[in-house]
Amino acid sequence: MVPEAEFLPGHARLTDPEGRFARCRAWLRRVAAHRAHHRERAEHRAGRPVPALYRLEHRGLLDTEWGTSDNNRKAKFYSLTASGRKRLKAATERWNRTILAVNTALRAQEA
Repeated sequence: MVPEAEFLPGHARLTDPEGRFARCRAWLRRVAAHRAHHRERAEHRAGRPVPALYRLEHRGLLDTEWGTSDNNRKAKFYSLTASGRKRLKAATERWNRTILAVNTALRAQEA
């Protein structure tokens, strides 16, 4: 603590008898660390199939079941629901039409 004599007369002195400023700074440090941790986890997960699987499960396109993998570890197994199969069929048909259109355009360019 700074002795009273070191303060200039007429200047306000901030006092924090209950330690609120210190607690606030500690809380801000924890929030920053928490955000950094989750940012790292999000970067680590980018491009991985698990977030996509969660989205498909949430939309009702996949069913999940917990079981044991070949190496005796706990694992989550995914399977298509009826609406998932219907959506996959529609997406496959759209993809095949797109491929056909691109091939037709390429052949027309060659001629």
